[in-house]
Amino acid sequence: MHIEQIYTGCLAQGAYYIRSENEAAIIDPLRETKPYTSRAEKDGVKIKYIFETHFHADFVSGHVDLAKKTGAKIIFGPNASTSYESYVAKDGEEFKIGKITIKVLHTPGHTLESSTFLLLDENKKPHCIFSGDTLFIGDVGRPDLAIKSDLTQEDLAGMLFDSLQTKIKTLPDDVIVYPAHGAGSACGKNMSKETFDSLGNQKQKNYALVINNKQDFIKELTTGILPPPQYFAKNAFLNKTGYDAFDVVIEKGYTALSPQQVEDFANEANAMILDVRKPQEFAAGHIPNSIFIGIDGQFAPWVGALITDLKQPIILIAPSGREEEIITRLSRVGYDNCLGYLDGGIEAWKNAGKEISTITSISAEEFSNRLKDNVRVLDVRKPGEYNNQHIENVPNQPLDYINEWTNNFDKNTEYYIHCAGGYRSMIAASILKARGYERLVDVAGGFSAIQKTNVPLTCEQTCSSSK
Repeated sequence: MHIEQIYTGCLAQGAYYIRSENEAAIIDPLRETKPYTSRAEKDGVKIKYIFETHFHADFVSGHVDLAKKTGAKIIFGPNASTSYESYVAKDGEEFKIGKITIKVLHTPGHTLESSTFLLLDENKKPHCIFSGDTLFIGDVGRPDLAIKSDLTQEDLAGMLFDSLQTKIKTLPDDVIVYPAHGAGSACGKNMSKETFDSLGNQKQKNYALVINNKQDFIKELTTGILPPPQYFAKNAFLNKTGYDAFDVVIEKGYTALSPQQVEDFANEANAMILDVRKPQEFAAGHIPNSIFIGIDGQFAPWVGALITDLKQPIILIAPSGREEEIITRLSRVGYDNCLGYLDGGIEAWKNAGKEISTITSISAEEFSNRLKDNVRVLDVRKPGEYNNQHIENVPNQPLDYINEWTNNFDKNTEYYIHCAGGYRSMIAASILKARGYERLVDVAGGFSAIQKTNVPLTCEQTCSSSK
């Protein structure tokens, strides 16, 4: 028996490759199929099953393409219904892979079809669970993502409590927990950076398994949940109904475009020019009206949170050699309409004599000097970061909700923008500039650098100032 966790940091997502004798199974695969088919080919085994713990909301799963390429059967738990061929298992149903067994445990609560897959070794001893979004390390899945459900989040939280009490906590302590996500995912509130653990340890440390009163559990789980990113429901729908073949998406997007073609697509097809370089490279020179979301940050989740149309035509300004990687990462969250990339990058644009735009970026020390003049500051961090500590008298304007608050500001006012380290502030500045805000100043290094200056800080709870 061999179990391999295939973890993708950008999405904080864990897929799983399981092998026994000459058969294999994949659990919760990402959009691209090669990582899974390559492992099976190397081991000389056949992928027999693709298990989906639920209809994922934060990424487009690769189950449909993988099934077509391998002939494997797609397995969902009870209550699932798909527009493509799949098998909906019964609670307690078992599936053989070589000498091991996968048993379906229906664990509704995160969603109605959510299921945990229990792996039994060749002696039928419980070895591990693939818990999807039912149970994370240190947390559980949010109870507000069910597709077309008239149930409240409190109803779903109650279901999740019952699932944990009757299906998960009754398992032996030495069972290993393999979740679908870790820290950084928006599918839970406070996940651990660890990507697996023993169930016994989680029974002691995970608040969701420690709380034994149903009403207390519901209250804890539903308190402080931020609204889900707008793309979650759209991704869940794609996972339920199907999507374009990944190979076709890559072939379409991996097209070199001249500066003139880029300009024509932007004007005639209303294509978004998406610049994925480093923040300071974008600040120093970019195509007017282009949007910055850097490939070296939480790229796919921010694309999903901020670009509201999955069918939005996109043209990439990308570091040379990383174009296919970027198209892949777009497709993971359902953005399949990439038209190509600027051949030669921003230098080709400059050499063609095209207009270049810039964004002013200053040091935290310079910002501390200018703050004395009562300037307007935008703190675009998340509420939790802001509440922990922030600049005195500066309100919170989270980047997550920029599409809602941009119209509330005066385009003639100068704004100084910061986040934690400089990545999100440049995203915000690029969006604001594309919408007609010209007087924008980015604070390089963000709040981490501001803390080292004499800027007055405060927080929403008791805290110690860090200067």
